[in-house]
Amino acid sequence: MSENTTQEKVFHTNIPSVLAMEFSIKPWQVENTVALLDEGATIPFIARYRKEKTGELDDQTIRNISDRLTYLRNLDERKQEVYTAILSQEKMTDEIEKSIGNAVTLAEVEDIYRPFKPKRKTRASIAKEKGLEPLAKIILEQNKKTVLAQILPQYIDEEKNVLTAEDALKGAMDIIAEDVSDNPQVRTVLKKLYNRTGVVESKGDREKESVYTQYYDFNQAVNKLPGHRVLALNRGEKEGFLKVNITVDLSTAVAETEKIYIKGKNECADVVKEAIADSYTRLIHPSLDTEIRNNLTDMANEGAIKLFGDNLRQLLLVPPVKDKVCLALDPGYRTGCKMAVVDATGKVLEVGVVYMTLPNHNKDIAKKTLKSLIKKHNVDIISIGNGTATKETEMFVASLIKELDKKISYMVVSEAGASVYSASKLAAAEFPDYDVSLRSAVSIARRLQDPLAELVKIDPKSIGVGQYQHDMPKARLEESLDGVVEYCVNTVGVDLNTASAPLLERVSGLNKTTAKNIVSYREENGRFTKRNQLMKVSKLGPKAFMMCAGFLRIPGAKDKLDSSSVHPESYDIAKKLLAAVGYTTDDIGTDRIKNLAEDAEKIGIEKLANQLEAGVPTLKDIISELIKPGRDMRDDLPSPLLREDVLDMADLKPGMQLKGTVRNVIDFGAFVDIGVHQDGLLHISEIADKYVKHPSDVLTVGDVVSVRIKSIDAVKHRIGLTMRTKPE
Repeated sequence: MSENTTQEKVFHTNIPSVLAMEFSIKPWQVENTVALLDEGATIPFIARYRKEKTGELDDQTIRNISDRLTYLRNLDERKQEVYTAILSQEKMTDEIEKSIGNAVTLAEVEDIYRPFKPKRKTRASIAKEKGLEPLAKIILEQNKKTVLAQILPQYIDEEKNVLTAEDALKGAMDIIAEDVSDNPQVRTVLKKLYNRTGVVESKGDREKESVYTQYYDFNQAVNKLPGHRVLALNRGEKEGFLKVNITVDLSTAVAETEKIYIKGKNECADVVKEAIADSYTRLIHPSLDTEIRNNLTDMANEGAIKLFGDNLRQLLLVPPVKDKVCLALDPGYRTGCKMAVVDATGKVLEVGVVYMTLPNHNKDIAKKTLKSLIKKHNVDIISIGNGTATKETEMFVASLIKELDKKISYMVVSEAGASVYSASKLAAAEFPDYDVSLRSAVSIARRLQDPLAELVKIDPKSIGVGQYQHDMPKARLEESLDGVVEYCVNTVGVDLNTASAPLLERVSGLNKTTAKNIVSYREENGRFTKRNQLMKVSKLGPKAFMMCAGFLRIPGAKDKLDSSSVHPESYDIAKKLLAAVGYTTDDIGTDRIKNLAEDAEKIGIEKLANQLEAGVPTLKDIISELIKPGRDMRDDLPSPLLREDVLDMADLKPGMQLKGTVRNVIDFGAFVDIGVHQDGLLHISEIADKYVKHPSDVLTVGDVVSVRIKSIDAVKHRIGLTMRTKPE
């Protein structure tokens, strides 16, 4: 292709082929998944009800495909923009076109476009205005016969402020330096060098006290720097305590660049070498330092967001404490402990305030008040928020429990985000007669009864199970966490007659408007008795019904299929299946149907699927649901650790064995609640006898673990824990 070509080209990546290779799946799986996404199907719906189309891809894989699909489409779009921009400058060549077509990342495309990108005034652009570009080209040719002393005077031009031969040479070198800096090949080679041999260094003023003292004289290889350190260095730099940069061997970097440009030994080659050294120091290194650090930050952000999402998923899926009347205490000192009694369905029975955390509080009156409430409402369990005055409240409750004539347990629950919820418009609408602190107490009770239903009311970023979440790209973090909440809500399923608007809003196919309209319909017309009544809800059309119906359950419905996760589109298949195997809809969920899977296997699942014109995965899901309709998958998870007594930090001794609940998993370990006000740190090196690559490979939020006290620092309120069985 000539430089003056006007031929237009369309860049179109074979996305199914690329994604199939990346995810190790078949192209048809990608094609069908992409088609469903483009049609507006939600990820939970695709994962649950279109298994035949996707080849049973799970929720996370489909989400990853969706992310990569967006990236690859943006890549094609950017390729087209860059191609058109270069073409309009009449500088397109076959080589550049090929490079654009072969680029697999946006960064590669930007490197190709870099030499053609409109720039602000630079030393090179000023030199070009002075007419020195031809001189730069002559020097870059490095012809042995070129004698600069003879050529340079030709470029002296007082009108253009090129007063001497030295001025001409300097301007030409500026042009060469920028050419070297913009060269995609140079940047590719040096990026590999930086990633292979680069070192991240940080310095700090030892006279200044901060939480970043460990980074005041720090260095680590670029390819070994963990994400949490990248984020810590960034924050320390942002707050003015650290100066951070990347170093590589200067001579190696310059030598790698010279390999691309230097053609031999001559006068011009020496000038090019000098320009390369200037280019590296002045232009290339600052640019690559920023780019490599940005890449490290992007990877660290993605890692932190993934970890946050994993922790959030586990927290939301903590098994509910079902069928228990709960007394919640939101601890406080001067203002007392706000309390709320909530029945087994989450309905508030009574609220109030008790005073028992300060020395001048009359604890006997407080005990009398709580004993009366426990007896009056037949309280089964106590939920304590983990904020200010938790330790005193927990000790008081442990003492109270010993004096009761019925067995009661308590649990300290995270109150992260409770204040955000209690001050929200949602809480004000839900409890208009309660002040903010009493709303928090209600939330603390409900968090124990059903964490998922309560925590969906709160911005996921406020739940407190991540690290450096305030430094994350806001849009990306929200997108990821919203995906986690969506997954949890739709995996568990929602009771159509009791779910709040915020919970309904997270259901596949619903939004704020349709969720509110469902609640309004319920208030005006009473309980839903069958799923197809959803079609009567304002603004909830056929497509939304298709997306949401399977995830909305009606426990106790006349048609038992309405209480299951069988989608209405498959009701006929379910009924024909029952008839074919010898059951009726009355048998759904009873002991009579417990052998349905075995009976179907005797006939043959594939044979039944062909007979019923259904896919095998769908048929298997239907069989599972008919045996246990509306089963809560959280019931299969370990129950939360409930306590009846409390420990003081003074009671702890090295070597003591305790049970605890994992509260947060981070890159360098996990924090574990062991029944003391202060959570203990289980460092990654103490999680197991064998090497652990990342804490999340072994631990998840909500896990009940057996730990041993390794160290206690009463002054700094730090507790070191271990799960190792062998001595170090």
